[in-house]
Amino acid sequence: MANLLLYDAFDLLGKAYPESISNRASPAVSHTFQSVRAKSHPLNSLERRSLVGLAAIFGLRMLGLFLILPVFALYAEDLRGYTAFLAGLALGIYGLTQAIFQIPFGLLSDKVGRKPVIVAGLMLFAIGSVIAAMADSMVGVIIGRALQGAGAIAAAVLALVADLTRHEQRTKAMFIIGVTIGVSFIVAILLGPVLERFIGVRGIFWLTAALAAMGIGVLLVWVPTPVRSVHHVDTQSMPAQFIQVLGNSQLLRFDIGVFVLHCVLTALFVAVPFILVEKVGLPLYQHWQMYLPVVLLSAAIVLPAMLLAERKHRIRQLLVGAVLILAVSQLALFQGRLSFLEVALTLFLFFAAFNVLEAMLPSLISKAAPINYKGTAIGVYSTFQFMGAFVGGALGGWLYGQFDAVGVFAFTFAVLIFWFLIALKMQEPEHVATRLVRVGPQPPARARELAHELGSIDGVTEAVVIAEEGVAYLKIDVSILDEEALSRFSCPPEAV
Repeated sequence: MANLLLYDAFDLLGKAYPESISNRASPAVSHTFQSVRAKSHPLNSLERRSLVGLAAIFGLRMLGLFLILPVFALYAEDLRGYTAFLAGLALGIYGLTQAIFQIPFGLLSDKVGRKPVIVAGLMLFAIGSVIAAMADSMVGVIIGRALQGAGAIAAAVLALVADLTRHEQRTKAMFIIGVTIGVSFIVAILLGPVLERFIGVRGIFWLTAALAAMGIGVLLVWVPTPVRSVHHVDTQSMPAQFIQVLGNSQLLRFDIGVFVLHCVLTALFVAVPFILVEKVGLPLYQHWQMYLPVVLLSAAIVLPAMLLAERKHRIRQLLVGAVLILAVSQLALFQGRLSFLEVALTLFLFFAAFNVLEAMLPSLISKAAPINYKGTAIGVYSTFQFMGAFVGGALGGWLYGQFDAVGVFAFTFAVLIFWFLIALKMQEPEHVATRLVRVGPQPPARARELAHELGSIDGVTEAVVIAEEGVAYLKIDVSILDEEALSRFSCPPEAV
């Protein structure tokens, strides 16, 4: 799930998940990684302060969203008006409101400022948490969860990160944010059952409200206010580009993939808590004993799998294989009574494949999207992701109520086979990296000329210069890039 914002792949430790660790995967890529690292500058004090604060805000919000994921299905049985469908709807409805508001909030932050939008989003999140904590009915919790999702601050936070960091530090900054999100998800899955024992699910909702309030304090007291804010084409969406992005069959294939991935994840947590209690005999407060080895060991799979696939130019095969492993894990859960070890092995397979795909898909979006459409492609991708969580929760809950867990896993198996068939038609992605080069403010006519000149450099496969930003966005073939020629166009790093 840490997914949500992990993009800019395989070029300098990626933007969020370690997508660009593949720079060690071949001599050519390794050489580029070393040359970029040698020329890089450390984060300055303002950037460090900004990233500490914004990563904390992101982490606190994601922790609040996902702490209830492993415990809510069982808690919901005691709420007035309970049905399995409403429980699943409550679990996934944050995805619907997040999908609706994330792009508009990002665009609004261009007009009214990043901080007001982030404060408003965190306030909505806190209000939703309080409503859910005080609710004694399913309807109340659903309203609270919908408000939690409506506080969609991701795009505004990423835009503020871009405002507060130099262009040459952008990748590093996004990597730090992304790692924080990934850690928050893992901690939430492990900590949720433990907290449920001591403070209950109501207490968890109160805690998430407190975390949102802490986030507001961090933003206002700790995070600097940028001198100016501009629209960043690599991190923000542009509505005029939606039709072109949705009409790109390769991008749409990845969008469908992330929809299915998060649909299956949310549906899984509708049924798995019941399996652990009723079939494995594991009380809720001990569920961490299942999740701890499963989540940690599966996370360790990501790096070696992606390094090997990049080195062998087998990204397509890794994706198709991971989808097939997900399907096999759902087929295994479809079987009747399972032992502790059998469930643990099945969940390990699921999370290992899930983590690989969660890290890989944003990277593939970054590679496949035209460089000046990248921010929009990522925004559309995130919308599909959140909608997948909503559909997985609602439909998974309905299926559990009608057919028990077998209905849920029959559905997740079927949609994964559908994705598998789509993935079979995927092309092997280009082995390119992305790079930002500061060229200084340019008149529009000169910006077009400069893009043409940059595009003629050996190894530059695509170049776009944004005049008002003074930045060139490039796609490069690292194996043949003429670094010396490219360096002639670069301005000295600017102060933030």
